[in-house]
Amino acid sequence: MSSVALESTVNFDISENQQMIAKMVRDFCEKSVRPHLMEWDEAQIFPIEVFKSLGELGLMGVLIPEEYGGAGLGYHEYVTVISEIARVCGSIGLSVAAHNSLCAGHILTFGNEAQKARYLPKLATAEWLGAWALTEPNTGSDAGNMKCVAVKNGDEWIINGTKCWITHGKSGDVMVVIARTGEPRSKNNCTAFIVERSAQGLSAGKKENKLGMRASETTEVIFDNVRVSKDNMLGNAGEGFLQAMKVLDGGRISIAALSLGIAKGAFDAAVKYSKERQQFDQPIANFQGISFKLADMITQINAAELLTHQAADMKNRGERVTKHAAMAKYYASEIAVKIANEAVQVFGGYGYTKDFPVEKFYRDAKLCTIGEGTSEIQKLVIAREILK
Repeated sequence: MSSVALESTVNFDISENQQMIAKMVRDFCEKSVRPHLMEWDEAQIFPIEVFKSLGELGLMGVLIPEEYGGAGLGYHEYVTVISEIARVCGSIGLSVAAHNSLCAGHILTFGNEAQKARYLPKLATAEWLGAWALTEPNTGSDAGNMKCVAVKNGDEWIINGTKCWITHGKSGDVMVVIARTGEPRSKNNCTAFIVERSAQGLSAGKKENKLGMRASETTEVIFDNVRVSKDNMLGNAGEGFLQAMKVLDGGRISIAALSLGIAKGAFDAAVKYSKERQQFDQPIANFQGISFKLADMITQINAAELLTHQAADMKNRGERVTKHAAMAKYYASEIAVKIANEAVQVFGGYGYTKDFPVEKFYRDAKLCTIGEGTSEIQKLVIAREILK
Protein backbone atom coordinates (compact mmCIF):
# COMPACT_ATOMS: atom_id res chain seq x y z
CA MET A 1 0.00 0.00 0.00
CA SER A 2 1.37 3.44 -0.89
CA SER A 3 2.19 6.02 1.76
CA VAL A 4 -0.41 8.34 0.21
CA ALA A 5 -3.17 5.83 0.97
CA LEU A 6 -2.17 5.83 4.63
CA GLU A 7 -2.59 9.57 5.02
CA SER A 8 -5.69 10.94 6.75
CA THR A 9 -8.72 11.50 4.56
CA VAL A 10 -10.99 14.52 4.57
CA ASN A 11 -14.70 14.44 5.32
CA PHE A 12 -16.06 16.17 2.22
CA ASP A 13 -19.36 17.17 3.82
CA ILE A 14 -19.57 20.89 4.45
CA SER A 15 -20.86 21.21 8.00
CA GLU A 16 -23.90 23.25 8.89
CA ASN A 17 -21.59 25.41 10.98
CA GLN A 18 -19.40 26.15 7.94
CA GLN A 19 -22.47 27.05 5.89
CA MET A 20 -23.68 29.46 8.59
CA ILE A 21 -20.24 31.02 8.89
CA ALA A 22 -19.96 31.42 5.11
CA LYS A 23 -23.32 33.18 4.96
CA MET A 24 -22.40 35.46 7.88
CA VAL A 25 -19.11 36.43 6.23
CA ARG A 26 -20.76 37.00 2.83
CA ASP A 27 -23.46 39.20 4.36
CA PHE A 28 -20.87 41.23 6.25
CA CYS A 29 -18.61 41.67 3.22
CA GLU A 30 -21.47 42.71 0.92
CA LYS A 31 -22.57 45.35 3.42
CA SER A 32 -19.29 46.58 4.92
CA VAL A 33 -16.51 45.76 2.44
CA ARG A 34 -17.66 45.65 -1.20
CA PRO A 35 -19.00 49.26 -1.32
CA HIS A 36 -15.61 50.63 -0.20
CA LEU A 37 -13.00 48.22 -1.55
CA MET A 38 -11.85 50.29 -4.54
CA GLU A 39 -11.65 53.47 -2.47
CA TRP A 40 -9.51 51.65 0.09
CA ASP A 41 -7.39 50.11 -2.66
CA GLU A 42 -6.75 53.34 -4.55
CA ALA A 43 -5.84 55.36 -1.46
CA GLN A 44 -4.19 52.52 0.49
CA ILE A 45 -6.62 53.07 3.35
CA PHE A 46 -6.32 50.55 6.17
CA PRO A 47 -9.90 50.31 7.54
CA ILE A 48 -9.33 49.46 11.20
CA GLU A 49 -13.06 49.80 11.96
CA VAL A 50 -13.77 46.80 9.71
CA PHE A 51 -11.53 44.58 11.84
CA LYS A 52 -13.19 45.81 15.03
CA SER A 53 -16.54 44.77 13.53
CA LEU A 54 -15.11 41.41 12.48
CA GLY A 55 -13.90 41.01 16.07
CA GLU A 56 -17.45 41.50 17.32
CA LEU A 57 -18.51 38.63 15.04
CA GLY A 58 -15.78 36.37 16.50
CA LEU A 59 -13.79 36.31 13.26
CA MET A 60 -10.58 37.77 14.68
CA GLY A 61 -10.25 34.89 17.12
CA VAL A 62 -11.50 31.98 15.04
CA LEU A 63 -9.04 29.43 16.45
CA ILE A 64 -8.72 30.92 19.95
CA PRO A 65 -10.51 28.78 22.58
CA GLU A 66 -13.68 30.14 24.15
CA GLU A 67 -11.98 30.35 27.54
CA TYR A 68 -9.85 33.20 26.13
CA GLY A 69 -12.79 34.92 24.44
CA GLY A 70 -12.34 33.31 21.03
CA ALA A 71 -14.73 31.42 18.77
CA GLY A 72 -13.07 28.08 19.55
CA LEU A 73 -13.48 26.78 16.00
CA GLY A 74 -11.28 24.51 13.89
CA TYR A 75 -9.30 24.90 10.68
CA HIS A 76 -12.14 23.98 8.30
CA GLU A 77 -14.14 26.92 9.65
CA TYR A 78 -11.04 29.09 9.53
CA VAL A 79 -10.47 28.27 5.85
CA THR A 80 -14.12 29.16 5.22
CA VAL A 81 -13.73 32.56 6.93
CA ILE A 82 -10.57 33.58 5.07
CA SER A 83 -11.68 32.32 1.66
CA GLU A 84 -15.11 33.97 1.87
CA ILE A 85 -13.58 37.34 2.84
CA ALA A 86 -10.96 37.08 0.08
CA ARG A 87 -13.70 36.24 -2.43
CA VAL A 88 -14.65 39.92 -2.04
CA CYS A 89 -11.38 41.58 -0.96
CA GLY A 90 -7.95 39.98 -0.69
CA SER A 91 -6.61 42.82 1.46
CA ILE A 92 -9.12 42.29 4.24
CA GLY A 93 -8.61 38.52 4.00
CA LEU A 94 -4.85 38.93 4.29
CA SER A 95 -5.07 41.08 7.41
CA VAL A 96 -7.55 38.73 9.10
CA ALA A 97 -5.24 35.81 8.28
CA ALA A 98 -2.10 37.52 9.61
CA HIS A 99 -3.85 38.51 12.85
CA ASN A 100 -5.36 35.06 13.45
CA SER A 101 -2.71 32.59 12.37
CA LEU A 102 0.55 34.46 12.92
CA CYS A 103 0.25 36.74 15.95
CA ALA A 104 -2.61 35.12 17.87
CA GLY A 105 -1.61 31.68 16.62
CA HIS A 106 1.96 32.04 17.88
CA ILE A 107 0.85 33.15 21.36
CA LEU A 108 -1.82 30.42 21.50
CA THR A 109 0.66 27.70 20.52
CA PHE A 110 3.76 28.75 22.44
CA GLY A 111 2.63 31.22 25.12
CA ASN A 112 2.45 30.31 28.80
CA GLU A 113 -0.81 30.62 30.70
CA ALA A 114 -0.13 34.19 31.87
CA GLN A 115 0.73 35.32 28.32
CA LYS A 116 -2.35 33.67 26.84
CA ALA A 117 -4.60 35.15 29.52
CA ARG A 118 -3.20 38.66 28.95
CA TYR A 119 -3.16 38.82 25.14
CA LEU A 120 -5.58 36.34 23.60
CA PRO A 121 -8.83 37.94 24.89
CA LYS A 122 -7.76 41.32 23.46
CA LEU A 123 -6.76 39.73 20.13
CA ALA A 124 -9.89 37.57 19.91
CA THR A 125 -12.18 40.61 20.06
CA ALA A 126 -9.87 42.85 17.96
CA GLU A 127 -9.60 45.24 20.89
CA TRP A 128 -5.94 44.80 19.97
CA LEU A 129 -4.72 44.18 16.44
CA GLY A 130 -1.86 41.72 16.08
CA ALA A 131 1.36 41.73 14.02
CA TRP A 132 4.13 39.17 13.49
CA ALA A 133 7.70 40.20 12.69
CA LEU A 134 10.16 37.74 11.17
CA THR A 135 11.37 39.14 7.82
CA GLU A 136 14.21 41.66 7.54
CA PRO A 137 15.51 43.77 4.63
CA ASN A 138 18.35 41.34 3.91
CA THR A 139 16.95 38.12 5.37
CA GLY A 140 13.78 36.75 3.85
CA SER A 141 14.09 32.97 3.64
CA ASP A 142 17.59 33.24 5.17
CA ALA A 143 16.18 33.75 8.67
CA GLY A 144 19.22 32.28 10.42
CA ASN A 145 21.25 35.36 9.48
CA MET A 146 19.07 38.00 11.13
CA LYS A 147 20.46 41.42 11.94
CA CYS A 148 17.70 42.28 14.44
CA VAL A 149 19.31 41.29 17.74
CA ALA A 150 18.05 40.85 21.30
CA VAL A 151 20.63 41.05 24.12
CA LYS A 152 19.86 39.93 27.67
CA ASN A 153 20.25 42.60 30.32
CA GLY A 154 19.22 41.42 33.79
CA ASP A 155 15.50 40.65 33.76
CA GLU A 156 15.06 42.32 30.38
CA TRP A 157 16.00 41.84 26.75
CA ILE A 158 17.04 44.81 24.62
CA ILE A 159 16.07 44.58 20.95
CA ASN A 160 17.75 46.55 18.14
CA GLY A 161 17.21 46.26 14.41
CA THR A 162 14.64 46.53 11.63
CA LYS A 163 11.93 44.23 10.34
CA CYS A 164 10.19 44.69 6.98
CA TRP A 165 7.03 43.60 5.13
CA ILE A 166 5.20 43.52 8.46
CA THR A 167 1.41 43.36 8.21
CA HIS A 168 0.00 45.87 10.73
CA GLY A 169 3.52 47.13 11.45
CA LYS A 170 2.16 50.60 12.23
CA SER A 171 -1.36 49.93 13.53
CA GLY A 172 -0.79 46.67 15.41
CA ASP A 173 -1.18 46.95 19.19
CA VAL A 174 0.97 43.90 19.92
CA MET A 175 3.43 41.94 17.85
CA VAL A 176 5.39 38.74 18.11
CA VAL A 177 8.99 39.44 17.14
CA ILE A 178 11.62 36.84 16.31
CA ALA A 179 15.08 38.28 17.03
CA ARG A 180 18.55 36.77 16.92
CA THR A 181 19.91 35.91 20.37
CA GLY A 182 22.91 33.81 19.26
CA GLU A 183 25.68 33.96 16.68
CA PRO A 184 24.72 34.32 13.00
CA ARG A 185 23.90 30.98 11.36
CA SER A 186 24.46 29.09 14.61
CA LYS A 187 21.91 26.52 15.70
CA ASN A 188 18.94 27.74 17.78
CA ASN A 189 20.04 31.36 17.49
CA CYS A 190 16.62 33.09 17.53
CA THR A 191 14.08 33.83 20.25
CA ALA A 192 10.46 35.00 20.07
CA PHE A 193 9.16 37.93 22.15
CA ILE A 194 5.81 39.64 22.64
CA VAL A 195 6.21 43.40 22.21
CA GLU A 196 3.46 45.92 22.90
CA ARG A 197 3.01 49.03 20.77
CA SER A 198 3.60 51.26 23.82
CA ALA A 199 7.20 50.00 24.21
CA GLN A 200 9.66 52.90 24.13
CA GLY A 201 11.92 52.82 21.06
CA LEU A 202 9.42 50.91 18.89
CA SER A 203 8.32 52.74 15.74
CA ALA A 204 6.99 52.12 12.26
CA GLY A 205 9.15 52.96 9.26
CA LYS A 206 8.24 53.14 5.59
CA LYS A 207 4.76 52.06 4.53
CA GLU A 208 5.07 49.96 1.36
CA ASN A 209 3.34 51.19 -1.81
CA LYS A 210 2.22 47.83 -3.17
CA LEU A 211 0.94 46.42 -6.45
CA GLY A 212 -1.95 44.69 -4.72
CA MET A 213 -3.34 43.99 -1.24
CA ARG A 214 -3.23 47.77 -0.86
CA ALA A 215 -5.79 48.03 1.94
CA SER A 216 -3.73 45.70 4.13
CA GLU A 217 -1.10 47.76 5.94
CA THR A 218 2.51 46.70 5.33
CA THR A 219 5.38 48.63 6.93
CA GLU A 220 8.88 48.48 8.30
CA VAL A 221 9.20 48.15 12.08
CA ILE A 222 12.18 49.73 13.82
CA PHE A 223 13.53 48.62 17.21
CA ASP A 224 15.76 51.19 18.92
CA ASN A 225 16.83 49.82 22.31
CA VAL A 226 13.37 48.37 22.90
CA ARG A 227 13.27 46.83 26.37
CA VAL A 228 11.20 43.68 26.79
CA SER A 229 10.62 41.88 30.09
CA LYS A 230 11.79 38.28 30.37
CA ASP A 231 8.12 37.52 31.08
CA ASN A 232 7.36 38.38 27.46
CA MET A 233 9.70 35.78 26.01
CA LEU A 234 7.74 33.02 24.26
CA GLY A 235 9.05 29.63 25.34
CA ASN A 236 12.79 29.38 25.94
CA ALA A 237 15.73 31.31 24.49
CA GLY A 238 16.84 29.81 21.19
CA GLU A 239 13.45 28.34 20.25
CA GLY A 240 12.30 31.21 18.04
CA PHE A 241 13.13 29.75 14.64
CA LEU A 242 11.56 26.36 15.38
CA GLN A 243 8.46 28.12 16.72
CA ALA A 244 8.28 30.32 13.61
CA MET A 245 8.43 27.31 11.29
CA LYS A 246 5.56 25.63 13.13
CA VAL A 247 3.54 28.85 13.06
CA LEU A 248 4.18 29.14 9.32
CA ASP A 249 2.76 25.66 8.78
CA GLY A 250 -0.58 26.99 9.97
CA GLY A 251 0.00 30.30 8.23
CA ARG A 252 0.43 28.54 4.90
CA ILE A 253 -3.04 27.04 5.27
CA SER A 254 -4.20 30.66 5.70
CA ILE A 255 -2.51 31.74 2.46
CA ALA A 256 -3.96 28.73 0.65
CA ALA A 257 -7.41 29.81 1.88
CA LEU A 258 -6.69 33.40 0.85
CA SER A 259 -5.62 32.22 -2.61
CA LEU A 260 -8.70 30.05 -2.87
CA GLY A 261 -10.97 32.99 -2.10
CA ILE A 262 -9.30 35.26 -4.64
CA ALA A 263 -9.56 32.53 -7.28
CA LYS A 264 -13.25 32.02 -6.51
CA GLY A 265 -13.92 35.75 -6.66
CA ALA A 266 -12.23 36.06 -10.05
CA PHE A 267 -14.08 32.97 -11.32
CA ASP A 268 -17.46 34.25 -10.09
CA ALA A 269 -16.90 37.52 -11.95
CA ALA A 270 -15.79 35.74 -15.13
CA VAL A 271 -18.83 33.42 -15.19
CA LYS A 272 -21.25 36.31 -14.60
CA TYR A 273 -19.67 38.44 -17.31
CA SER A 274 -19.48 35.59 -19.82
CA LYS A 275 -23.25 35.09 -19.52
CA GLU A 276 -23.98 38.81 -19.92
CA ARG A 277 -21.49 39.83 -22.63
CA GLN A 278 -22.97 39.43 -26.13
CA GLN A 279 -20.98 38.90 -29.29
CA PHE A 280 -22.41 37.66 -32.60
CA ASP A 281 -25.90 37.79 -31.02
CA GLN A 282 -25.16 35.37 -28.20
CA PRO A 283 -23.42 35.27 -24.79
CA ILE A 284 -19.67 34.70 -25.05
CA ALA A 285 -20.15 31.77 -22.61
CA ASN A 286 -21.52 29.86 -25.59
CA PHE A 287 -18.14 29.94 -27.32
CA GLN A 288 -15.80 27.04 -26.67
CA GLY A 289 -12.81 29.36 -26.21
CA ILE A 290 -14.52 30.88 -23.15
CA SER A 291 -16.35 27.82 -21.81
CA PHE A 292 -13.15 25.75 -21.82
CA LYS A 293 -11.38 28.49 -19.84
CA LEU A 294 -14.15 28.35 -17.24
CA ALA A 295 -13.91 24.53 -17.12
CA ASP A 296 -10.17 24.72 -16.42
CA MET A 297 -10.69 27.40 -13.80
CA ILE A 298 -13.28 25.51 -11.74
CA THR A 299 -11.26 22.28 -11.93
CA GLN A 300 -8.19 24.06 -10.54
CA ILE A 301 -10.28 25.75 -7.83
CA ASN A 302 -11.70 22.41 -6.71
CA ALA A 303 -8.23 20.83 -6.61
CA ALA A 304 -6.89 23.73 -4.52
CA GLU A 305 -9.88 23.50 -2.19
CA LEU A 306 -9.30 19.78 -1.60
CA LEU A 307 -5.60 20.31 -0.85
CA THR A 308 -6.42 23.16 1.53
CA HIS A 309 -9.07 21.23 3.45
CA GLN A 310 -6.80 18.16 3.59
CA ALA A 311 -4.17 20.28 5.35
CA ALA A 312 -6.90 21.78 7.58
CA ASP A 313 -8.15 18.31 8.47
CA MET A 314 -4.66 17.16 9.44
CA LYS A 315 -4.12 20.33 11.49
CA ASN A 316 -7.37 19.69 13.36
CA ARG A 317 -6.18 16.16 14.14
CA GLY A 318 -2.90 17.47 15.53
CA GLU A 319 -0.89 15.78 12.78
CA ARG A 320 2.28 17.21 11.27
CA VAL A 321 1.24 19.37 8.32
CA THR A 322 4.53 20.75 6.98
CA LYS A 323 4.31 19.00 3.59
CA HIS A 324 0.56 19.30 3.14
CA ALA A 325 0.40 22.96 4.14
CA ALA A 326 3.22 23.71 1.71
CA MET A 327 1.48 21.80 -1.09
CA ALA A 328 -1.81 23.59 -0.45
CA LYS A 329 -0.15 27.00 -0.30
CA TYR A 330 1.98 26.37 -3.39
CA TYR A 331 -0.79 25.04 -5.59
CA ALA A 332 -3.57 27.38 -4.45
CA SER A 333 -1.42 30.51 -4.80
CA GLU A 334 -0.20 29.58 -8.27
CA ILE A 335 -3.68 28.77 -9.55
CA ALA A 336 -5.05 32.01 -8.03
CA VAL A 337 -2.66 33.93 -10.29
CA LYS A 338 -3.61 31.78 -13.32
CA ILE A 339 -7.34 32.09 -12.70
CA ALA A 340 -7.19 35.85 -12.13
CA ASN A 341 -5.20 36.14 -15.36
CA GLU A 342 -7.79 34.10 -17.26
CA ALA A 343 -10.62 36.14 -15.73
CA VAL A 344 -9.05 39.33 -17.11
CA GLN A 345 -8.84 37.58 -20.49
CA VAL A 346 -12.53 36.67 -20.37
CA PHE A 347 -13.39 40.32 -19.76
CA GLY A 348 -11.10 41.44 -22.58
CA GLY A 349 -10.37 45.18 -22.57
CA TYR A 350 -12.87 45.76 -19.76
CA GLY A 351 -10.88 43.41 -17.56
CA TYR A 352 -7.96 45.80 -17.74
CA THR A 353 -9.99 48.66 -16.23
CA LYS A 354 -10.83 49.45 -12.63
CA ASP A 355 -14.55 49.59 -13.48
CA PHE A 356 -14.66 45.79 -13.22
CA PRO A 357 -13.46 43.60 -10.33
CA VAL A 358 -11.01 41.24 -12.01
CA GLU A 359 -8.06 43.62 -12.32
CA LYS A 360 -7.97 43.85 -8.52
CA PHE A 361 -8.08 40.08 -8.10
CA TYR A 362 -5.24 39.94 -10.64
CA ARG A 363 -3.10 42.34 -8.60
CA ASP A 364 -3.97 40.85 -5.22
CA ALA A 365 -3.31 37.24 -6.26
CA LYS A 366 0.41 37.68 -6.89
CA LEU A 367 1.29 38.25 -3.25
CA CYS A 368 0.01 34.77 -2.41
CA THR A 369 2.93 33.24 -4.35
CA ILE A 370 5.40 35.32 -2.31
CA GLY A 371 4.14 35.84 1.26
CA GLU A 372 4.89 33.27 4.01
CA GLY A 373 7.44 31.60 1.78
CA THR A 374 7.69 31.92 -2.00
CA SER A 375 6.52 29.16 -4.34
CA GLU A 376 10.17 28.18 -4.71
CA ILE A 377 10.51 27.79 -0.93
CA GLN A 378 7.32 25.68 -0.85
CA LYS A 379 8.83 23.35 -3.45
CA LEU A 380 11.98 23.14 -1.34
CA VAL A 381 9.91 22.24 1.74
CA ILE A 382 7.87 19.64 -0.17
CA ALA A 383 10.99 18.09 -1.73
CA ARG A 384 12.74 17.84 1.64
CA GLU A 385 9.68 16.15 3.16
CA ILE A 386 9.30 13.52 0.42
CA LEU A 387 13.04 12.80 0.24
CA LYS A 388 13.54 12.28 3.98
